[in-house]
Amino acid sequence: MESSTLNALHPLQARLQELIRDELLEPHFQPIIDLHHGEVIGHEALIRGPAGCALQFPDALFNTAIACNRMLELELLCRKRSIERFAELHLAGKLFLNISASSLQSAEHQHGYTAELLAKHGIELERVVIELSEEDPFDHQGLSRAAVEHYRQMGFDVAVDDLGSGYSGLKLWSQLTPEYVKIDKHFIANIDRDPVKRELVRSVCNIGHSMRCKVIAEGIERIEELRTLQKLGVWLGQGYLLGRPEPVPQACARDIVTSEYKRARNRRQAEIGETAFSLLRPASAVALDDRIGYVDDLFRKHPELTAIPVLQDGRPIGVVRKADLLEVFSAQYGRALYENKPVRKLLSQQALVVESEVTLEQVSRLVTDQDDFSLQQDIVITQDGCYLGMGSVKDLLKRITELKIKNARYSNPLTLLPGNVPIQNEIDLLLQQTADFRVAYFDLNNFKPFNDCYGYSKGDQVIRLLGDLLVRFCDSSENFVGHVGGDDFVVIFRHPEWRDICEQVLTRFDEQVRSFYTPRDLQQGGIWASDRAGEPTFFPMLGLAIGIVHPDPYKCTSHHEVAELAAMAKKEAKKLPGSALFVSSRRRIGYPGQESQQPRSARVSGTETAASADMSMDTLASEMELTYQPDQLN
Repeated sequence: MESSTLNALHPLQARLQELIRDELLEPHFQPIIDLHHGEVIGHEALIRGPAGCALQFPDALFNTAIACNRMLELELLCRKRSIERFAELHLAGKLFLNISASSLQSAEHQHGYTAELLAKHGIELERVVIELSEEDPFDHQGLSRAAVEHYRQMGFDVAVDDLGSGYSGLKLWSQLTPEYVKIDKHFIANIDRDPVKRELVRSVCNIGHSMRCKVIAEGIERIEELRTLQKLGVWLGQGYLLGRPEPVPQACARDIVTSEYKRARNRRQAEIGETAFSLLRPASAVALDDRIGYVDDLFRKHPELTAIPVLQDGRPIGVVRKADLLEVFSAQYGRALYENKPVRKLLSQQALVVESEVTLEQVSRLVTDQDDFSLQQDIVITQDGCYLGMGSVKDLLKRITELKIKNARYSNPLTLLPGNVPIQNEIDLLLQQTADFRVAYFDLNNFKPFNDCYGYSKGDQVIRLLGDLLVRFCDSSENFVGHVGGDDFVVIFRHPEWRDICEQVLTRFDEQVRSFYTPRDLQQGGIWASDRAGEPTFFPMLGLAIGIVHPDPYKCTSHHEVAELAAMAKKEAKKLPGSALFVSSRRRIGYPGQESQQPRSARVSGTETAASADMSMDTLASEMELTYQPDQLN
């Protein structure tokens, strides 16, 4: 090293030695957030030097340690301080620790240094995620799968950091099959404006789902980026919008995340006319200092109104009720006394104010919860808190009745679940939004002989059993459960744990369907019945076949194509013995090279074979090619 470089390093080297000796490092924690519910699932530990010090920020701190050959010593101290502070603050969720490949294979780490620290501070190993990256400039030793497996078996989870910043990130993902993978912030920045980034992130999510790996988006800084990630189906994220790295992290992201998620969901409901916006009618409003006589004039011009909203800075703060005005004016000299007084004299804050995106069902619940609410009372409708117009309870009741009649017309009478038309509308809407979703087609095996043997009444009970299980395990704000007819059901999944949900349904169905058989049939494992040719045939017990497809919203043009994909997947599931789950790799009709239906994974009668659990780099690349078609992007 040249003398000039040594001279420049000397003061920093002395400062570094002081920081390490006196343990002057300050851990900061950045929250990692569930992007749909706003819950904090963990915190990433980041280190800082003393404020105002030349080594305050990570680049200077770690580069100096590398130059002085003290990187391992510094990293072990970072880990110690992070664990101590995490325990002191009693932070929620998991602790994400950045650990280099070099230190992971060091003697200190191999001898249980981190495990001892965690035990000392009462933190379970299961709460710690080892965050790895081969992008660090000081990592030259590489990382073996055996080394990582050693720590995974101890109870640690593993995360791959900076995915997309280089080939090594994909290589690590392929080799280590981590529990978490972090998408580099480069691909998150301005993702709402960049179709190529959206498609790449969508592909990463697809691979993550296949490998049962949770995907975390790093560097979320703008609300538009958050909205786009929610739409793409990314469930975890971190960034300045959700919370900055701080010595004491603030869980301030919940309101931002949940409001955006609800807004997206309500916007979708608004498109099918199920929100307060459908009740909206223009109506005049007044200010606090307007004359009461002016309000009387408005009521005369609009006799249908029962109340007029009072605004302050464009936001409703109450109403003037027609009944209150008439009562005042009917008294002796009432008009003369009150006509020129300000509206504030008659202001009533007992008004029902709702956002335009609130569902009609929620509005109805708010109306019935009012103690003295008249059926003739008007509803004040706002958007982002600002006044839009009025709606009436009469119109609300009429609209709800219309929707119930419409839903009943398209519902299956046996299960009361939505039928073909609502299912088709939901799929078409998701395709229009280029949303990320999966369709699961549920069908019963050996149902006809069971129905012939035990009668249609028991057959209906089995169908209702399946419907109840789907509602119990699948029904949520993220998913859509429908009944096509007979023993055929469809679930449209937006939830990332779709596979686990389907496996729960399979397990519960196999357990509960046994109650419909006689002891004799249970003992012999099925029933004897006539086949389609009239010949006596033994049929095994009822099973449940599930075919799952992941439609490409850029390639599928309508629900017809999605239905065909789902039908093909279900057909493959029915070829498997017993109750089975088949996950198709086909994403659109006539996809080149996808003529043969090879499962990405299959679960048969409680046993799962996951072809994608140990993906090679070739498989990862082919997955990228599957969805990344720049010429097809909007």
